[in-house]
Amino acid sequence: MDTSTQVHAAHISTAYPMASSQTPRYQYHGCSELQCCTLKPMVKFSKQFEGQLVPEWKEAFVDYWQLKKDIKNLQVATGEGGDKAAAPPSQWQAPAAASHWVMRLPFLNPHGHQKENSVIQVHRKLASSGNDGAVVGEVYETVVLDTAGFAGAEAEAASAFFQRLDEQLNKVNRFYERKEREFLDRGESLRRQLQILVELKAAVTEARRRAGSSAAGSTDQEDPSVSCSILHGDQSLRGITEQEQEGQEKFTKDYIAKSTDEGEDQLSISGGLGNSGRIDKPREEAANKMRTLSGKEVTCQGRSVRINIPITTPSRTVIAIRELLFDDMLSQSRKIGGIGGDGCEKLSINKKKVHQAEKMIRGALVELYKGLGYLKTYRTLNMVAFVKILKKFDKITAKEVQTTYLKVVESSYFNSSDKAIRLMDDVEELFVRHFATGDKRKAMKYLKPNQKEESHATTFFIGLFTGSFVALFIGYCIMAHIAGMYTQQSNKVYMSTSYPVLSMFSLFFLHLFVYGCNIFMWRKTRINYTFIFEFTPTKELKYRDVFLICTTSMTVIIGVMFAHLTLIVKGYSSSAVQAIPGCLLLVFSLILVCPFKILYRSSRYQFLRAIRNIILTPFYKVVMVDFFMADQLCSQVPLLRSLEYLACYYITSSYKTQDYGYCTRVKHFRDLAYAVSFLPYYWRAMQCARRWFDEGDINHIVNLGKYVSAMLAAGTKVAYENDNSAGWLSLVVIVSSIATIYQLYWDFVKDWGLLQFNSKNPWLRNDLILKQKYIYFISMGLNLLLRLAWLQTVIHPNIGSLDSRVTLFFLAALEVIRRGHWNFYRLENEHLNNAGKFRAVKVVPLPFHEVEED
Repeated sequence: MDTSTQVHAAHISTAYPMASSQTPRYQYHGCSELQCCTLKPMVKFSKQFEGQLVPEWKEAFVDYWQLKKDIKNLQVATGEGGDKAAAPPSQWQAPAAASHWVMRLPFLNPHGHQKENSVIQVHRKLASSGNDGAVVGEVYETVVLDTAGFAGAEAEAASAFFQRLDEQLNKVNRFYERKEREFLDRGESLRRQLQILVELKAAVTEARRRAGSSAAGSTDQEDPSVSCSILHGDQSLRGITEQEQEGQEKFTKDYIAKSTDEGEDQLSISGGLGNSGRIDKPREEAANKMRTLSGKEVTCQGRSVRINIPITTPSRTVIAIRELLFDDMLSQSRKIGGIGGDGCEKLSINKKKVHQAEKMIRGALVELYKGLGYLKTYRTLNMVAFVKILKKFDKITAKEVQTTYLKVVESSYFNSSDKAIRLMDDVEELFVRHFATGDKRKAMKYLKPNQKEESHATTFFIGLFTGSFVALFIGYCIMAHIAGMYTQQSNKVYMSTSYPVLSMFSLFFLHLFVYGCNIFMWRKTRINYTFIFEFTPTKELKYRDVFLICTTSMTVIIGVMFAHLTLIVKGYSSSAVQAIPGCLLLVFSLILVCPFKILYRSSRYQFLRAIRNIILTPFYKVVMVDFFMADQLCSQVPLLRSLEYLACYYITSSYKTQDYGYCTRVKHFRDLAYAVSFLPYYWRAMQCARRWFDEGDINHIVNLGKYVSAMLAAGTKVAYENDNSAGWLSLVVIVSSIATIYQLYWDFVKDWGLLQFNSKNPWLRNDLILKQKYIYFISMGLNLLLRLAWLQTVIHPNIGSLDSRVTLFFLAALEVIRRGHWNFYRLENEHLNNAGKFRAVKVVPLPFHEVEED
């Protein structure tokens, strides 16, 4: 028998022969969610099952661990059961024939001959709605027969096991059917989107051809466009987001409530998917309550279409705000300008706009394909789980029920339906034809991106550079101690000019190292951070990559600073020597913006895009990675202040005269330092304002108040540093105390989702990823302690004879560690929110929405 067997759901019975007495143990290994999984011997299946399942759908998978507990209970009961011949009648009763029809399954022996199974009978009934009696699906119930030979506690344990097994099978069928229907509706919507896109592309191409023939000699010609009439429809900024979430939330509520109303099921799946031609009246009326900002109805090529382009860039945001503020004025100007009374005007749809719509549809197809891959994994893993648990039952009880029950499982909806598989093939074919010019290999780079393999060389270089960094750092500390640096009597020029460079790099790469630790813990606990941050799987940084960047960079930095300190100790103080730290800063800045495809270019540019979006907030739409990055900047105020000072020091050429006090004497530089102290809080507050503007959730306004209080606290601290009077000290204590209480409440209740008094886990929340509950209480206490770091402004602590700037560096490092600690629980809560809504793929807004004619 082969040691590796490829498992397909359609042939699951072949892969697990019942007659074989030497069936090997299998595992899943090394497969993506879009591929069939390979089973390999000698690894425990439960661990592989947990490692391969879709994290956001975990509650919808077979509860394999609870079924194993039932098997153990049955094993205990079997040991205490005594004589099986005296087994009492089973407590299971056949359901009433009036409410369902029963399918009795014959038992097949290994030779294919039928014989009556004397252990169980599986009944399949048609479940009906409680309101109108309409048939909405099938449910299964298993009866343990009196002739099975179970007695007493053993019979009760067997009945409990099959009752649980039936519940799991019904749950899997229900979830699979609804998700399949959701994906089918989305696929149908995308087909219509592609039809509209093809028509528009053809019209634009024809317009370009006509324009090219009429102006063949012109070299200064604008992009030809298709002229279409538009109707100003009622579509709000919030409407798109609400429509995206409406369908998913409705699906979640119906699934949790186990609704059996077919009409509700259809609404829960089609609602919010941007399904063209399916605009229902309630949702249309709800959308009409808000004024238009992003929707235009276009009549082109004989059909009426609304074009929705998400407001994600500054130019679109400015236009949206203009329309919001001057809607009446614009409508009047249209009338004065002679536009017809039907409210129509001309819209030019050029190649750029078509390309934008094409990009949105391509992204939606990729997400649909990913979701179908998850559904395929869901189907295969659940089938194998049923096989495994029934095999355990047969082994414990010495009964032969696996073949009988597996026939039911194989014929159930989740294993017998091939609609999702066929849709997956259709999506692949559409993508190849429309977005890959017939090149299937190119299409697979988008649909099935290959995961970057982790190299042993990365681990080797991490160890190499870690050892180098430790050796250089020890040498640097010895040299600094000999030279008397970092003490209250140390060289003031060095501490004011060179030390900020070292402290700034140290804080940055400490933060990056903590982020690498976050990635390690998120992966270990199966928190899907890649989906939450919307990272590209092939380009995201793994934790080993992060550690390599940190160790390599710090080795270079400590090496250069060690050499620089050596020159200073030997008495070299020329402007060239003083420029060494500035050159180091310049080199790392150039590496960050380097356009060549080296040194993790995709990750560097992702970081720069996030910084750009933060600086230009609220003009860019706020996504998770942007406000997460802005939160990180709120913990790096000392780094930003050092960066501002160093930029002033080197740009003004103060390093040539070693006038380190120039940037603190000039008023506008002092004001700039004051502004930098609360700039991250301002950016974060503006992000909250933009999210409220987009979504209308009042919680974003409350969150904005938290950052306003932080700005006030930061401002009073800077003012107190310049004027150490009792009045400013009192104000610092009052404002910082209020801000700290505000921040702690938001950390524990909103960001982490803890302190839920009615939770099944007192003072925590219902769902916890970490099994040890005390860790959450320790984390809350640690977060409280580190939030009080602002007290150093009042206490002015000194560690021996160390310079006060070194003490401030240690406090800043503690804040960075606190932020990394906060990051884990923040994403844990976000992941659990996604899992609660079974949200495993992103809902991409679609550009075209057909409008029904009255």
